[in-house]
Amino acid sequence: MNCVKVGDIEMGGGAPLVLIAGPCVIESDELCFTVAAAVKEVAESLGMPFIFKTSYDKANRSSPDSFRGPGLDEGLRIIREVKRRFSIPVLVDVHGVSEVRPVAAVADVIQIPAFLCRQTDLVAEAAKLAKAVNIKKGQFVAPWNMEGLIRKAEAAGNRNILVTERGFSFGYNNLVNDMRSLVIMRKLGYPVVFDATHSTQLPGGLGTATGGERQYVFPLSRAAVATGCDGLFLEVHPDPDAALCDGPNQLPVGELKELLETVMEIDKVVKRVMNRKDTKNNKHLSNPPVRQSRRV
Repeated sequence: MNCVKVGDIEMGGGAPLVLIAGPCVIESDELCFTVAAAVKEVAESLGMPFIFKTSYDKANRSSPDSFRGPGLDEGLRIIREVKRRFSIPVLVDVHGVSEVRPVAAVADVIQIPAFLCRQTDLVAEAAKLAKAVNIKKGQFVAPWNMEGLIRKAEAAGNRNILVTERGFSFGYNNLVNDMRSLVIMRKLGYPVVFDATHSTQLPGGLGTATGGERQYVFPLSRAAVATGCDGLFLEVHPDPDAALCDGPNQLPVGELKELLETVMEIDKVVKRVMNRKDTKNNKHLSNPPVRQSRRV
């Protein structure tokens, strides 16, 4: 597996589990500073590598009346200040090709949203300009089909690639997780991230907004880390019920430490098993077959 560098953080290749966390969207500079400080304190107390994430614009809201964020210029100003104050790498998503260059000047990782993962020009431009790129697997994409999206990024000259699982559509307004996808995507040669909070969404489930079931963040996180992933993606907020975006699936900051303590212990066990290359169990975990197609 390729080892991906994000600032001074290494992901993949047996490196410890990495935390990617922050608020869904920039509601204010104060919110970003509060969350960044709180999460950094928890991560440092546990010795866990931490990448801050947030969004300057949520361009795929359920309703035209939904809050989207401060926009590109103001959002990047706040993100720069987060980097300066807290000395942490940041992940930022983009929604259009024209946004990539200014975001690449600030972000350590450019993220391709799940809904846009098949947009060739967007993936190529991000891969061309970004230090690292995170491609979120669409709710409509099979894990083995991520190989083609990875090849688009590689063709643009980038080998610092992450792929993220965030659930797949199961009927209307519902997502489920197939933990096999983590194993399958790791076989493609790059670190795999599990998005535990978006995986609990109920897309459009509230009619004019997305619902969620955050009570499943803990068990899904444990299951994903036990299956074997390289990073855990969490959207966190001081008061999710008052959040302006994706509140039902965001995790309260106050619950973060308990979750991380648990998954870090699981990660140590899993990495120890996966590094025993001479065992049958290791061969099963690290060399799964990549399914090219599926016929029903």
